[in-house]
Amino acid sequence: MRVGTYNLLHGVTVLGPPRPDALHAAVASLAADVLGLQEVDVEQPRSGGVDQAAVAARALGALDWRFAPSLAGTPGGRTRSWSPVTGRAQPRSGPRYGVALLSRHPVRHWRSTVLPAAPLWLPLLVPGEPRPRLVPVRDEPRAALAAVVDGPAGPASIATTHLSFVPGWNLWQLRRLTRWLADLPRPLLLVGDLNLPGRLPARAAGMAQLATEATYPVWRPRVQLDHVLADGLDPGTAWSQVHRLPVSDHAALTVDLLDAPLR
Repeated sequence: MRVGTYNLLHGVTVLGPPRPDALHAAVASLAADVLGLQEVDVEQPRSGGVDQAAVAARALGALDWRFAPSLAGTPGGRTRSWSPVTGRAQPRSGPRYGVALLSRHPVRHWRSTVLPAAPLWLPLLVPGEPRPRLVPVRDEPRAALAAVVDGPAGPASIATTHLSFVPGWNLWQLRRLTRWLADLPRPLLLVGDLNLPGRLPARAAGMAQLATEATYPVWRPRVQLDHVLADGLDPGTAWSQVHRLPVSDHAALTVDLLDAPLR
């Protein structure tokens, strides 16, 4: 079974000229059985009003999939033009932004949650020409989405999220998330843009790291922000691959689980 994670940067083409089918082609090329997506736009004017989760699901040939918004409105900018999604009442129309989880296998159970934003602004180093620049950015709430999937080796729990860029706050979110996932069946995989480098998230979550690959920035990856973590799997059964695709400033990351037995 191939499991992957891909931060879409709301479908922005970074490498090469823009193409109308760029998002569809990028997701299809991953050939993942289960794929977690972050920075997903739904009905956003900036991305042409497209439901990017639905486009990705079609590209993957997903049997089941869900989108979980973290906010309603348009993220980014120095003037807040969005509202956080809280509780179980999720908006069903209008511009939304969040994460998605797509599966080619049947899903037994879904759950989602929202992680609160850090209560502060933080200078963020943004790539640019002729050089990167520091831009004050307000943090946003973060969504997490989990599924219990009927995989080829039996049921497995798979979750995806996009954690805060605020140091320390993202670690707090990760620990809160691992508690939220504690009662799900093992093996458990957590995939996503965790905004934490290297082996730090695996140590903080008490999970195995199935991939050690630089994923950001896509034009010259130097740091790993995108991860596939596991509880209840032997890391020796996993083979990882980085995919430098035209869409997004992050590379996609996939892990092939080769008859992955429980530890």
